[in-house]
Amino acid sequence: MAIRPLSQSSDPVLRQKAKKVRDFGPPLQGLIDDLVETMHAAPGIGLAAPQLGVALRVAVIHLPQSEEEEENEDHHRGRLIVICNPEIVKSWGEQESEEGCLSLPAYVGEVKRAARVVIKAQDRRGKRIRLRGKGLMARVLQHEIDHLNGKLFVDRVESLDKLHRIEPSGEKAEAGQEIVI
Repeated sequence: MAIRPLSQSSDPVLRQKAKKVRDFGPPLQGLIDDLVETMHAAPGIGLAAPQLGVALRVAVIHLPQSEEEEENEDHHRGRLIVICNPEIVKSWGEQESEEGCLSLPAYVGEVKRAARVVIKAQDRRGKRIRLRGKGLMARVLQHEIDHLNGKLFVDRVESLDKLHRIEPSGEKAEAGQEIVI
């Protein structure tokens, strides 16, 4: 396992549709382990293979079990999910919330997404699975699947006034400040 450098928004791999996983052997298992370690080190709650420069349809998600864990930044508890070749098969409802991305660390934006989703995918061994997500889980599933389709969250921000630059202190930049993407 290794912590790998994250692709940034200007990297072309983030704008291409990732290839379907066909081989679930040791190279894929190593990539999945690196995704998990890099996600935890960032720290983040989701990471897709293109964010490590690999154009494969693989993502990992690790949500805390409770808000208390989230506050304590305990990223090794909760449920770790590995999805290969995911597809959204059903979505409904709507939620709008602030979203950010490890590949675009200087920005956050208000993004509308489905409130609930059902996806079909394969696990790390190739077994077919179906997952249901609502709230934060639905948002993260959609965000990571977007990465696998060559989209970034900024593509879903409806207007520039809903996109904010994050200052090194963690505060949002003043309104009206120029945003370059």
